[in-house]
Amino acid sequence: MGQTSRRVFLGGSAALASAAMLRGAPLDAEPVMKKRELKKAVKYGMIGVPGTVMDKFKAAREAGFDGIEMDAPSNLDKDEVLRARDATGLVIPGVVDSIHWSKTLSDADPKVREAGLEGLRAALRDCKTYGGTTVLLVPAVVNKNVTYADAYRRSQDEIRKVLPLARELGIKIAIENVWNHFLLSPVEAARYIDEFESPMIGMHFDVGNIVNYGWPEHWIAALDKRILKLDIKEFSRAKRDKEGLWKGFSVELLEGDCDWPAVMKALDAIGYKGWGCLEVPGGDLARLKFLSERLDRIYAS
Repeated sequence: MGQTSRRVFLGGSAALASAAMLRGAPLDAEPVMKKRELKKAVKYGMIGVPGTVMDKFKAAREAGFDGIEMDAPSNLDKDEVLRARDATGLVIPGVVDSIHWSKTLSDADPKVREAGLEGLRAALRDCKTYGGTTVLLVPAVVNKNVTYADAYRRSQDEIRKVLPLARELGIKIAIENVWNHFLLSPVEAARYIDEFESPMIGMHFDVGNIVNYGWPEHWIAALDKRILKLDIKEFSRAKRDKEGLWKGFSVELLEGDCDWPAVMKALDAIGYKGWGCLEVPGGDLARLKFLSERLDRIYAS
């Protein structure tokens, strides 16, 4: 084949390949998935495999997860957790404060707030023991008896009390956006975090929680580098409208109204390269593998 003919042949082949890709037609090779430096975690409570802590860690590893997020404080034997972590090679990237709903830092009763503060201190210490980097915290709850202003002031006052311990341990406090009638816009959430003037406070951004009243990609752009970790779940506005508010969560990953390509694009724009932790109904090994594969597809969006 002459040089000119070869160029024509190669150019024509490239054009055909491009056209096939545009049509969505498969070529010989598998389609290349986007590679992002995002890690996959699962909440410990989602692992419905019976048996020991070790059995649950092994199941999460087999399902393809990189880490497990624990609750703290808890009744689990920490040494048993550490043995399972080390044996499987999984990471415990962080813990969830297990009493932030029952002992809120915005409660009118100082004794309740102090109990909540003790729980947060214990969670920080447990996170350090596990080798994690963040404690997920719901900072306040606004209700009939707790005004927005009081929730804002009280929660900041209480959190400031534990910042010296957080600095000492090297563990950050990650504020989560939840349905607590508090921090209802990304601008306000950013302001709330910035007012601490501390590198030990950031955001544990729950993608699915926003879909009911906003767009996650807008929040990601506004929160920017304040985002320390992600919670991943889905939400359907149609199911919400037809079946009730909480039924919006009753939809599989990739089958709701979260615009995952837009979310991934927003995360790319802020340079996010951390953890995403599933917070959806879990189950046995087959269920965990299904969720792990869905999360892979989300990350490749």
